[in-house]
Amino acid sequence: MINPVKNIQRSAQEYKLLDAKDKKRYWMDGILNNALYILMAIFVICTAILRPRFLTLDSLGNLISQVAAYLPLALGIGGCIVLTGTDLSAGRVTGLTAAISAVLLQESGLSNKMFNSLPAVNPGMIFLALLAVAAIGALIGMVNGFFVAKFSLHPFIVTLATQLLTTGVILWFFDLNGNNGQPISGQDQMYKDFVGGELFRMGRTPIPMYVLYAILLTALMWFIWNKTTFGKNMFAVGSNTEAARVSGVNVFWTIVLVHTLAGAMYGYAGFIDGVRAGSVSSVSGMNAECDAIAACVIGGVSFVGGTGKISGIVLGVLILRIIFVALTMLGVSPAALYIIKGAIILCACSLDMRKYLVKK
Repeated sequence: MINPVKNIQRSAQEYKLLDAKDKKRYWMDGILNNALYILMAIFVICTAILRPRFLTLDSLGNLISQVAAYLPLALGIGGCIVLTGTDLSAGRVTGLTAAISAVLLQESGLSNKMFNSLPAVNPGMIFLALLAVAAIGALIGMVNGFFVAKFSLHPFIVTLATQLLTTGVILWFFDLNGNNGQPISGQDQMYKDFVGGELFRMGRTPIPMYVLYAILLTALMWFIWNKTTFGKNMFAVGSNTEAARVSGVNVFWTIVLVHTLAGAMYGYAGFIDGVRAGSVSSVSGMNAECDAIAACVIGGVSFVGGTGKISGIVLGVLILRIIFVALTMLGVSPAALYIIKGAIILCACSLDMRKYLVKK
């Protein structure tokens, strides 16, 4: 068992043996490796001074709800990054499954209901809809994984193709039955309560049920990553594909299953988004993968492969949401938010690569 106290003592002793030049480099490396966290701490302090309500219970409750909503996407895409890949289709798959969930669970008697032949919503139908969209997401993920594993195509190319294919399916879906691309709304109250029903309150802000589901999902993903053979194989393939193959790991099925699991996570995220925003449009979920990728990299999931923790992904999503909530409170324009988001991704990836080169 690792003794953290002994590790700290050993590090302190090693530090004492360094000369002045090495000590300076030691501190510079520490500052650079943790630059994002240091800047975030400074940013939070400045925001709290300028906008005192930033640290209220109501603001914290809103932050928790946002983290729970964006976390499933990051949990799914994190596995793809561990394999030295990515998934550009994540946001569009979420948008498609959100639209399907919203249509399947519209309330009866709605004047603009897309499919009047659908039965009235009941608890069983809600679970069937959840399973259906998770299966659709998993199927798209399986297609991604198959082409990556079978033909050694780069995940960027494969998932870009499925992103475009899914976008086409979404546009076609929104034109069905005379809908003419209109947003889908009017979800049944039972569906609303299942996803967004009040779990408890923080100040005056209700914490929705999907926060509980996010906690359970995070625990499940932690178990899969850390306690199963599949999780060990995933990290082995991400670290060194050929070495994993020689060690007896089925590389093909590991890659396929990682992408399939990711797709299922996107399907679940779509199920939540089907009611969370009030209505679903043809642009729902668009570019959501950017936030998920940024959160994973901030949380230490490395693009060089074989490195990452579920706790790091949760921390990355939390940091990103804190930044965006704070910027919104400070009145930063949506255009500037996109610029900042891009800068965060560049900085996070650059720091990640620097850590890799230093280790190498």
